[in-house]
Amino acid sequence: MFVPMIKKLVKQLDKRFAEFLSYQQSAGILIILATVVSLIMANTPLLHAIEAFWHIPLGWRFSGLGFSLTTHEWVNDGLMAVFFFLVGLEIKREVLGGELSSVKMATLPIVAAIGGMIVPALIYYSINFSNPDTSHGWGIPMATDIAFALAILLLAGDKVPPSLKLLLTSLAVVDDLGAIVVIAAFYSGGLAWSYLGAAVLVVLILAAMNYAGVKRFVFYLIPGIVLWYLVYKSGIHATIAGVVLAIFIPYGKGEDSSTLMKLEHALNRPVNFMILPLFALSNTLIPLSGDMIQGLGSAMSIGIFAGLVIGKPLGISLFTWLALKTGLSKLSGGANMKQIISVSILGGIGFTMSIFVALLAFKNPAYIDAAKLSILISSAVAAVGGLLVLRLSSAKE
Repeated sequence: MFVPMIKKLVKQLDKRFAEFLSYQQSAGILIILATVVSLIMANTPLLHAIEAFWHIPLGWRFSGLGFSLTTHEWVNDGLMAVFFFLVGLEIKREVLGGELSSVKMATLPIVAAIGGMIVPALIYYSINFSNPDTSHGWGIPMATDIAFALAILLLAGDKVPPSLKLLLTSLAVVDDLGAIVVIAAFYSGGLAWSYLGAAVLVVLILAAMNYAGVKRFVFYLIPGIVLWYLVYKSGIHATIAGVVLAIFIPYGKGEDSSTLMKLEHALNRPVNFMILPLFALSNTLIPLSGDMIQGLGSAMSIGIFAGLVIGKPLGISLFTWLALKTGLSKLSGGANMKQIISVSILGGIGFTMSIFVALLAFKNPAYIDAAKLSILISSAVAAVGGLLVLRLSSAKE
């Protein structure tokens, strides 16, 4: 009786994971294309027209009250809240019924992700601690772009063990969770306590709805939008509202018909094929100049490069090795330590997530553009290096 049920569940999980990987691979390629297009347009006479488009104000006004953001801000604060909502759904699914649902299953990606956040941040800060203008950017090399990293991993072909794909996915999910905590704790503005208090009331309403067994998403949508507005006005970055809302979306028993699973399935395409490419398109509009190229030798740029290209693989590999040596975790599925090292190099693909943190860390446009260029170069080096090492290690195996 139980054997067919277990086989059916395993088949469903394999199907979901394969679907997730296909979305990430396609999204990663699309993000790369969007970035290339954006960089090309930024260095043509079209630059001023494109910048004007991204600064068009959009909003509403009624009886003297109103709310307006530029198109660029709507992408970064509005659409990216939807992205973080999807990330929140993925984290909740992994915690309740996936790779993070038990201590044995969760320790390796969690420990690896922690190492991949701590070491890059320390490397960046050790290079920039004496400069108060750039030292605040220590969170930039902590991030991993899951779509880009998985797209590169899948380019390595069928020789890559499924356990490696699963490890990178789980590691990136934990990494995203760490980025969310860092953004909320260190990259938010001064708090407006009245708005924050109102946001807490909305969260209590969402919790009560979840406890009462409300399953239809439409009843969560309006409180979710109100929560986004209140969080935005409170001084905490608005994208955090997406994660908070995801916490209260009903998961049930993890069946495909649950609200969480249906939402995750419905959002995968628009997030991966529209929101992330739009984010890349609007945030990599970098006009290259001689001063910017020279700026690659600055402490900030060196800190970002060293954090992503050296710190990420060092932190992930070292903490993974320690977890294995102490017996806290174990490798499975035919993967070996050499392949873990190659995956750790891919962890240095910060790209969209690192750019997102850079936008929060710096206010000076010159610093932001220099950080973006350093992130792009670092991510490209990590992608090529990780792919080469992965293919070499897989070929030998």
